[in-house]
Amino acid sequence: MEQFIAQFQVGSVAYTILLYAAVIALGITLGKIKVFGISIGVTFVLFAGIIAGHFGFELEHSVSHFVKEFGLILFVFTIGLQVGPSFFSSFKKDGMQMNMLATALILLNVVVVVALYFIFFPKVSMPSLTGVMSGAVTNTPGLGAAQEALRQLFEAGKIDSMPQIALGYAVAYPFGVLGIILAMILIRFMFKIDLNKENQQLIESHSSSQEKPDPFSVVFTSKVLSGKTIEDIRTLIGRQFIISRLKRDNQYFTPHADTILHPNDILKIVSSVADEEAIVSFMGQKTDIDWQESETVLVSRRIRVTRDNINGKTLAKLRLHSIYNVNVTRVNRSGIDLMAMPNLALQVGDRVMVVGEKNDIARVERLLGNTLKKLNEPPIATIFTGIVLGIIFGSIPFTFPGIPMPVKLGLAGGPLIVAILIGRFGHRFSMVTYTTQSANLMLREVGISLFLASVGIEAGKSFFETVISSNGLMWLGFGALITFIPMMVIGIFARKKMKMNYFSIMGLMAGASTDPPALAYANAIAPNDEPAVAYSTVYPLTMFLRILIAQLLILIFI
Repeated sequence: MEQFIAQFQVGSVAYTILLYAAVIALGITLGKIKVFGISIGVTFVLFAGIIAGHFGFELEHSVSHFVKEFGLILFVFTIGLQVGPSFFSSFKKDGMQMNMLATALILLNVVVVVALYFIFFPKVSMPSLTGVMSGAVTNTPGLGAAQEALRQLFEAGKIDSMPQIALGYAVAYPFGVLGIILAMILIRFMFKIDLNKENQQLIESHSSSQEKPDPFSVVFTSKVLSGKTIEDIRTLIGRQFIISRLKRDNQYFTPHADTILHPNDILKIVSSVADEEAIVSFMGQKTDIDWQESETVLVSRRIRVTRDNINGKTLAKLRLHSIYNVNVTRVNRSGIDLMAMPNLALQVGDRVMVVGEKNDIARVERLLGNTLKKLNEPPIATIFTGIVLGIIFGSIPFTFPGIPMPVKLGLAGGPLIVAILIGRFGHRFSMVTYTTQSANLMLREVGISLFLASVGIEAGKSFFETVISSNGLMWLGFGALITFIPMMVIGIFARKKMKMNYFSIMGLMAGASTDPPALAYANAIAPNDEPAVAYSTVYPLTMFLRILIAQLLILIFI
């Protein structure tokens, strides 16, 4: 029995794994309990860890630090990999608006901190408030930057001792997590938001997007364009479109770029919504035709790209028109339909809509793969290569005039940015970036669970004693104000004045606070990826500003 018990001494592998497993299992289970119809999901792992730490369960600091950082890296990297393909297109549409709102939220945080400083000076110091602010906005790199600034000031002899600002961070952090989630919930109830209705409106909004491929039918009547090839017509009218099917004299066939159009040809065209009206006005008039009869000759099928040698190749290079006698009308990537233009590079995991004869489509299927089993293999090499590059990038120091220490994106910001870039451009370097939704979610949930458990166990030892002390209660109140006021102001403004979608508002709130637990909550209740897209859109700028501002507050007010 003594040998059995000895296996579970503090510091042993068995003890460490057992503690993490118990905390995570308890936190996930309790997190599913709904109060007034609301559950906080994986975020409850943080509080399970605090309870465990309070009752004397502890971890070696080096182990806890490693697991916390590795879990956070896994979480942000898988998010970046998932939203990478749609990140830049999202930024073009409303990313500037989101980043302006995130910047405004950060400035409001600073306004509240400075106001508290002047109201309660000299009872509170700016270093203490900076630690509280870092916890209130759940930004660990900001705390590290503030501590580094204090260390350099101490070594330069400008301060007599090193203030212990981490306790303020630890006290404010839990409400920082809960406060952001609470703000999300209050916004939802204030505006009486129905999640299903909100999602339906989002789907309709995407469906009417100017970039979304839209199929329609036209009777070709243009005398001016009659007798010209499809490629010539495309050049003359200056619009991008694809003709997937052509009906002439009751016969159906697949047209090509050199196909000549004649009067009374009936065309099935795919173009963006923005170009539809112009194409119709040049070619003839719209018509309603049932193309089902054409399926005796031509069929349409979605084929999944699963062969590695296709990854990164453009449609023009594959020459599917000339060699395989088929038309590609659109490509679905990460749930988004893209126009099948010649310069579009395919990626593993893309679903390609192909129109042609059955035998020709079968040949294309063999070319592209369409082997779903292949997609079940996670791109482990890509993930860990990306993590290596992300850590290196996050460790690069950026120096600014007047700042005595370099600014770094850290172990969270670096991997996230690299993951976004790999998700978008990895195919150009023959990197397979596709992961199934279940595999991505598994890595994401494991990562955030390890992170929250580590933070909770570390903070639990002195958490309750600090909270009930006079300084602890004061810091808790300050943290609540720093968290809650800017969140509600920006959330109400985004919804009421800017008519922003609720799922994007949740992602904006989580990203502006660099708060993975809040994002985990948003992802849990959202039936789409909008929170993750919004989070990743504002996260890089937010992380940079949080790190910079934490240092500036120390340098200006000391």
